[in-house]
Amino acid sequence: MSYLAGIDLGSTTLKAVIYDLAGNVVASASRPTEQCHPDAAHPEWTVWMPGQIWGGAAAAMKEAVARLDDPRRVKGVAVTGMGMDGVPVDEHGQWLYPFISWHCPRTQPQFDWWSQHITAEKTFAIGGNTLWRFSTALRLLWMAEHEPEVLRRTAKWLLIEDYLNMMLCGAMATDYTMASCTLLFDQRRLRWSDEMLRLSGIDRRLLADPYPSGTPLGEVTPAAARATGLPVGTPVVLGGHDYLCGALPVGVIRPGVVLDVSGTWEIVLAATEEPLLTPEAQRTGVTVEAHVARNLYTIWGGAVSSDMLEWCRRELGFEARYRAKQRGGVDWDVLMAEAEAAPAGAHGAMFLPHLSGAGCPAVDPRSLGGFVGLSNLTSHGDLVRAVVEGLDYQFLDIVQTMRGSLGVPCERLVVVGGATKNRFWMQNKADMVGGLCGGCIEVPQVEEATPLGAAMLAGIGAGLYRDEQDAFEHVRKPATIYEPDPVAARTYAELFPIYRQVCPALKAVSHALSALGHAAP
Repeated sequence: MSYLAGIDLGSTTLKAVIYDLAGNVVASASRPTEQCHPDAAHPEWTVWMPGQIWGGAAAAMKEAVARLDDPRRVKGVAVTGMGMDGVPVDEHGQWLYPFISWHCPRTQPQFDWWSQHITAEKTFAIGGNTLWRFSTALRLLWMAEHEPEVLRRTAKWLLIEDYLNMMLCGAMATDYTMASCTLLFDQRRLRWSDEMLRLSGIDRRLLADPYPSGTPLGEVTPAAARATGLPVGTPVVLGGHDYLCGALPVGVIRPGVVLDVSGTWEIVLAATEEPLLTPEAQRTGVTVEAHVARNLYTIWGGAVSSDMLEWCRRELGFEARYRAKQRGGVDWDVLMAEAEAAPAGAHGAMFLPHLSGAGCPAVDPRSLGGFVGLSNLTSHGDLVRAVVEGLDYQFLDIVQTMRGSLGVPCERLVVVGGATKNRFWMQNKADMVGGLCGGCIEVPQVEEATPLGAAMLAGIGAGLYRDEQDAFEHVRKPATIYEPDPVAARTYAELFPIYRQVCPALKAVSHALSALGHAAP
C-alpha cells in the first residue's frame, strides 16, 4: 500500500499527516508554532524563528513516520500552510532574518505608502490582492528600509512553505497560489508582474520562480531524511496555500460549491474559471488567486476568526478553567455549554470580531473589536455566545457579499477546519445562513482537510492520481449535515442588519484610538 504525506504550517500548530490513497489518516504528529518577540524596544513585533518552523515540522514528520510499518511506502510529500510570511536566505540556503509574522504591525508605514503611491485599485486589477498590512511585498519594503545589508546578501525571499521545500530537497521555487499572496503576481499571465516590480522597486532576483501546484520539485535529501525520517529520494511536490489545499478533498474544484475554511482565519471561497479582477470585486474586499487545481482560479473573502475564541478562552475563561479542573473536564467544553445555554441573540449583546482589524467585506486594519448592547442582564454565557455569534455574523457577511454583490453561485456550502469539531459553533453557522446555499451546511468527515489537500497534490505530482478530480474521487467522504433551527434563523435574520451597523458606528472611535497608539490591531 502506498502512502502520501502532507505538512501543514499553521499559525498555532505544525502538523505532519500521512494518508493512504483513500485519504485515511495512517499516522500524524504535531508541534506548536511558537511566536517570538525578540526586540525589547518593540515588544509588539512578532516573528517565527526559521529553526523552530523547520525543526518542529521535521520532528512532527519524524514522529509520524516512526509509526509506519515501512517508511518506504511514503511515495510523495507536499507542504501547505499560511501565506505571506517569508524569510530571506543566502545562496547557500542559510536564513538571514526571521520570518516576520502576519501578527506583526511593523509594516504599517509601508502599507500607507503602497496605498498612496500604488493604490489598492491597481494592486487588485493586476494581482487580485486585497491590501493587508502583512502582505509580502510590504515586508520586502520594510527590509529595504531597515535592514538593507540583509537584503543585499539575500539570494531569495522564500515564503514559509517554500522554505520548508528548500529544507526538504534543496530547491528554491514557489507555486502560483503562494505567489498570489505577494502583491507582485500577475494573475492573468501567471507570472511575476513587471509593472508591480517597477512601481514598488522590488528586485525580481529576490523572487523564486513560480510553478503550478502539484509540480514535482525534487527529492528528500540525506540531511532532510535524517531530520524527518522520510526515505532519501522521496518525491517533494509543490503544495499550495492552506485553504486552497483544503478545497481539494471536499470537491471545491467547480463553480457552485462554496467552501468555508474555519480556523484561525475564516476563509469563504469559491472556484471560478477566470480571475474576477473587476473594480466592484475590489471594493468588496475579496481576494482573487490561482487555485491549486490547475486551470482554475478562486475568489475568497477572509477575516481572522478562531483566534478571537482563543482570546475569549484566555481572558474570559478563568471560572471555566477552575470548574473544569474541579470536575476533571476541559475548560473549552464549559465555555461552549455556557454559550449554548444563552438564548440566540445573547440578550442583545453583540461582539465585533476585529481584534486583528476588519477583513472582508470592509477591510480596515485600524478597526478594533468591541462588545456592544451590554446591560445589567448580560451574563457570562451571553458574552461567550456573543463572541461565537460575532464570528458567524462576520461569516454571513462574507457569504452575502460574494453571492449578492459578485454573483458567485452557492449551491452547496461546505465547512472544513479545526472549528468543525465544535458542534455548537457549526449549528450556529447553520442557523445564521438560514435559507442560503441549500439551507444547510455540510461538514465532510475528512480528517485534516488542509494537509490532505497537500498530500493529494503530492499524489498528483508523483503520478498516483491522474488529476484533481481523480484524487477527489479517491478520498471522497460522507458529510454531517447541519440544518438551521427555524426559530434561531428568524432571530438572526432580524439581528444581522443591526450587526452590519456596528462597525461603521465604531469606526471613528477605533481610528482615533489606533492613531493615539492606545490600541493596535
